[in-house]
Amino acid sequence: MNPFFGALLIALGGLAAASFYIPLKKVRTWAWESYWLANGLFAWIIAPLVAAVLSVPGLWGVLRSSPGSSLLWSYLFGMLWGVGGLTFGLTMRYLGMSLGYSLALGYTAAFGTIIPPVYFRTFSDMLRHASGLVTLGGVVVCLIGIAIVGRAGMAKERQFSEEQKKASVREFDLRKGFLIALLSGVMSACFAFGIAAGKPVAARAVAAGTPSLWQNSPVFVVVMAGGFTTNFLWCVFLFLKNRSARDYINRKGSPLAANYLLSALGGVIWYVQFMFYGMGSTKMGKYDFSSWSILMAFIIVFSNLWGLAFREWKGSKRRIYFLIGTGIVVLILSTIIIGAGNFLAGRGK
Repeated sequence: MNPFFGALLIALGGLAAASFYIPLKKVRTWAWESYWLANGLFAWIIAPLVAAVLSVPGLWGVLRSSPGSSLLWSYLFGMLWGVGGLTFGLTMRYLGMSLGYSLALGYTAAFGTIIPPVYFRTFSDMLRHASGLVTLGGVVVCLIGIAIVGRAGMAKERQFSEEQKKASVREFDLRKGFLIALLSGVMSACFAFGIAAGKPVAARAVAAGTPSLWQNSPVFVVVMAGGFTTNFLWCVFLFLKNRSARDYINRKGSPLAANYLLSALGGVIWYVQFMFYGMGSTKMGKYDFSSWSILMAFIIVFSNLWGLAFREWKGSKRRIYFLIGTGIVVLILSTIIIGAGNFLAGRGK
């Protein structure tokens, strides 16, 4: 166990998660469903399989010998998480990177961090130990930081006219984006449940000779296959509705090679977040569920930095920039507190 090294690995995952949408912003002439499904094929099928084949000896044997109930629940939670991933893309579409990430991940952090210890009946045990109280305190600080950043986004929304907001986010729609962010946050938390359901699969992988750092690789294959199923079905519906499947072969005014490459790049970057998250969570010890809030915190930190770089906050008042900066500092502080709680747990306190 090394919670601070684990937090560093998770931070790298947060950077990847905050960056995956940048290549997708550069896709030209394709409908949203066209580049989203191409991105998902690499994010949820190709990249997880390649990583698992390279890191897990006898991958298919590990999956075949794993409990069927564990595989089933991981897949089903993956399908629910797929709804979160699908609506997460729509959140970016309607709110932009800064506000979209902050709102969606705020809900995700809350549900994904608190529910697992409640479900596994370890929450009351945490309240009786200093390490548990420190860890939960870090989660509370994380949620405070998310609230501060979200407040900055709301202040921006009130300050600008519709024309000004759409100058930085083309399809800006606060009401629609807020509701989609709520759904995305609740459903995205199911990824943490899928990992928890897949612990027997991870144990089989370790028994087969997989380094503990990579034990979650086969679990990702199952969870993300569920996520891909949901997104595939929705995108096929949109293909039929909008007749947009022709995007994949229509060369008239469409940079096909560039669009395929950008979609693939976004998908691989998306997967990298979970690769580092899976590695980092193995270092967090007894309270490994807290890895989820650390990931959400760093995603929000880096997404807001990207939002500033892309001038989504251009013209904002100084108070709004102050709120953004304060929120980022509080989020970083929360990861330090959570890491300290896990360190105390490793020492039996």
